[in-house]
Amino acid sequence: MNTDAPEAMTATVDLLVEGRADDESVMSTVSLVRDANAIIVIDPGMVRDRSQILAPLASLGVEPDGVTDIVLSHHHPDHTLNAALFPNARVHDHWAIYFRDTWTDREADRVLITPSVRLIATPGHSPQDITTLVGTAEGVVAFTHAWWMSSGPADDPYADMEQLHKSRARILALADRIVPGHGAPFGPDGDTPR
Repeated sequence: MNTDAPEAMTATVDLLVEGRADDESVMSTVSLVRDANAIIVIDPGMVRDRSQILAPLASLGVEPDGVTDIVLSHHHPDHTLNAALFPNARVHDHWAIYFRDTWTDREADRVLITPSVRLIATPGHSPQDITTLVGTAEGVVAFTHAWWMSSGPADDPYADMEQLHKSRARILALADRIVPGHGAPFGPDGDTPR
């Protein structure tokens, strides 16, 4: 049994913002995960207008005050800028949980937020990267910056490539679907950069 795997497969996922990184703009991919009483936003970062995050949430019946958790894949501003939209959420990163004025140290590797939502350490793009593995009825979805988009880049210009190759292998051992840092979700295949 792979100890990285979520323990349950009961969560649902929704893409709020399909990110991009090109000559015109940089936007992080912003996602919503729901499992039992947990309402989790992943990477509420840079967008052209905050309504790009808030409107899809509202259409799904989620109010900002109702979000219970935020996961930051890493600390680059393009993935963190709008975390304050969710005043009641605990914020998870690679080494702590933050809630209002409380900072609780803990390593994120293999932490369960719910039985269907597990964090794993996946350094590479930055030394502090984490991936959120979500068990759904359709399989395991990995929310990660190990890939910017489905095409890679194969060699991340900011990465420690040795670490990134190991992290990608760890993710690919479980993921049926990948939600990258700046692009559309994709199913990994033989062309997926390793």
